Amino acid sequence: MKRQISLIISLVIMSGYAAAQSSFIFQNKEIKAGTKEHFSIPIVNGQDSTFIPISVFNGVEDGETLGITAGVHGYEYAPIMGAQKLIHSINPQKLKGVVILVQVAGVESFLGRSPYISPVDGRNLNRTFPGEENGTTTERVANFISEHIISRADYFLDMHSGDAPEDLMKYGAYYSNSDMPEISAKGKEMALSLGFDHVVVFNTDGKDYMKADMPSLYCTAEAFKRGIPSIDIECGRLGIMEQDAVDKVTGSVLNLLDYLGFLPLDAKRVEVESPILISNRIYSASNFDGIFYPAKKAGDYVIKGMKLGHVTDYFGVILQTIYAEEDGLLLMIISTPPVNKGEDVTVIAKVD
Repeated sequence: MKRQISLIISLVIMSGYAAAQSSFIFQNKEIKAGTKEHFSIPIVNGQDSTFIPISVFNGVEDGETLGITAGVHGYEYAPIMGAQKLIHSINPQKLKGVVILVQVAGVESFLGRSPYISPVDGRNLNRTFPGEENGTTTERVANFISEHIISRADYFLDMHSGDAPEDLMKYGAYYSNSDMPEISAKGKEMALSLGFDHVVVFNTDGKDYMKADMPSLYCTAEAFKRGIPSIDIECGRLGIMEQDAVDKVTGSVLNLLDYLGFLPLDAKRVEVESPILISNRIYSASNFDGIFYPAKKAGDYVIKGMKLGHVTDYFGVILQTIYAEEDGLLLMIISTPPVNKGEDVTVIAKVD
């Protein structure tokens, strides 16, 4: 009888150890269960150098790993400041699994207040994945994220907002491919869990960046191409640090963590009863360098033939008028004066 009791006690203890989270090793440093650590990862390229600030949260229970990037575009402030809030919102003492959070992927773009590109090498980080270990500074940043964060993730989230000239609607998004139905379906569930009214489907069927011998270009595409359910947040506009957008980013990530079983929310998860799915987007570009005058704002419902704006030369002569090519929601419109030939000035979302 005593032997049976001892066996039962041993099994209970062993099961407790099995459920407990082990230490997590990141960049040769041990992160103990129930703790978080901050890292400044140096990226050195001969004459140039930068770093990537990363926070790693290791929970108290075994679980999966979520990778998150903010600041891939360093002028997109709402996600960056949302990530700062997450330092305090993600409690590793209540966490199951691991969260690896890149606080600012493009530090030089952030410090240089540079939209889209890094002032160090003129590269757009979100057109550079999977990067190069021995490439330019931006290529090395992309390579580190690809090989040391995305490669370790079971789920992946990249957080963006409208860059300096972009008036943008708030939305969640997920990557989808007909050859990856289960991964796509999981991504859709994750995107819906964020709690946005609108969810964009990034359909990758037939896209060159999905080919094995082609670069993935986009941060989230690199994760999806590796077979990881992958989603985006787009929340914020015009590079403005608006508090409601920052709070929405933070709340959406906490929603996701609750949905995935990483971290229970203190309150009920925000759920949208009938989110609007968007699978088709229509882009209109400027045919000239010059000055753009928007006639609408992001979120407006437009009908085919409606004027959206016009482009002038530097003497006020109208060179081009932009009209809505379809009915739909104005997902994005350039709302600052400069415009370049070939640059997209409007994006209309066709509502499913």
